[in-house]
Amino acid sequence: MHIRPILSSLRHHKLTAILLTLQVAFTCAIACNVVFMIVQRVQRISVPTGIAEAELSLIHSSGLSKDENAQARLASDLAVLRAIGGVRSVVAVSYAMPLDENDSSYGVCPSTTVLERAKQLHAIKGSGCMQPSVYDGTPGLIDTWGLHLVAGRDFTPDEYVVGHARKPAVAIISQSLAQHLYPGQDALGKTMYVGDAAIRVVGVVERLLRPTLRTPGVDGDSMLWPEKPDQTSVIYVMRSAPQDQARILREGRAALLAANPNRLINPERMEPYVQMRARFFRRDTTMIGLLIASALGLLFVTALGIAGLANFWVQQRTRQIGVRRALGATRGDILTYFLTENFLLAGFGIVLGMLLAFALNLALMKFY
Repeated sequence: MHIRPILSSLRHHKLTAILLTLQVAFTCAIACNVVFMIVQRVQRISVPTGIAEAELSLIHSSGLSKDENAQARLASDLAVLRAIGGVRSVVAVSYAMPLDENDSSYGVCPSTTVLERAKQLHAIKGSGCMQPSVYDGTPGLIDTWGLHLVAGRDFTPDEYVVGHARKPAVAIISQSLAQHLYPGQDALGKTMYVGDAAIRVVGVVERLLRPTLRTPGVDGDSMLWPEKPDQTSVIYVMRSAPQDQARILREGRAALLAANPNRLINPERMEPYVQMRARFFRRDTTMIGLLIASALGLLFVTALGIAGLANFWVQQRTRQIGVRRALGATRGDILTYFLTENFLLAGFGIVLGMLLAFALNLALMKFY
């Protein structure tokens, strides 16, 4: 019942009403897209890796002698690290951990037919070939990393190879890679091809994230090889209770240097895994903070504009309010009138803002 006189009143304040409506519209458009971007960033930094993140500690060790027996050194180092109190298990990996940005990938095809087709057509879309990230390490990697084996088995000792001289005959792959290589099929026991090498799938883990994120659809495409490191630089990964990690890292560094002083261990590369993960997502967390601050600031300015205009219009209409009260209007009637007026302006602004938000979202998806 108040809408017609309200609209009539707003026609006498066109410029003010239009400016407020546009302010609400632009705020709505920007805020909607900011919230969308924040949600995307939160989803990105919350992605699970599939490993026991809170229980892992890392020590990067670089040997100085190129003539040493790498396998003997690994065996000795692993023994002294296992002897540290609180260490549940420990393994050595060549260079890659989930989210450490040291990605190594191979072209993998599910069959020889697809392999030949991929060679001829350079693995065009739809060929069935994938490029998963590859992890290696000493025996016990699945238990130390805390991976969940949903099908098949772990590697046996005789399946391990040393270095890159030859490719292993078996592999354990993630569920994501299994679904992409063999959609609708059981991947266990299947043979996949890396170049001319045939590799049999002996196990499937629930989840294993890549060292570097690409797109959500393929971020979980990873596989494990039974390949022992054969270089002077390795990463020792120790699993323990979170409260013991600081002590274990200190004792681990001391034990490794005591076992072989002819090596470099950078204190800055001794850290719990959760610190490495936080460093990987540092830019995303900073962006989330900036987006939240900008959205709150914009909403605050718009709220001030609406409240200031409402207060101004009330002061300008004191005579009108007095006349209406004299004619029997209640305090609630007066309040309802002004709230309805503000609601109409904000409502028009939100409708226009949603249209602008949709257009801005399309532009962001196209260019960003």
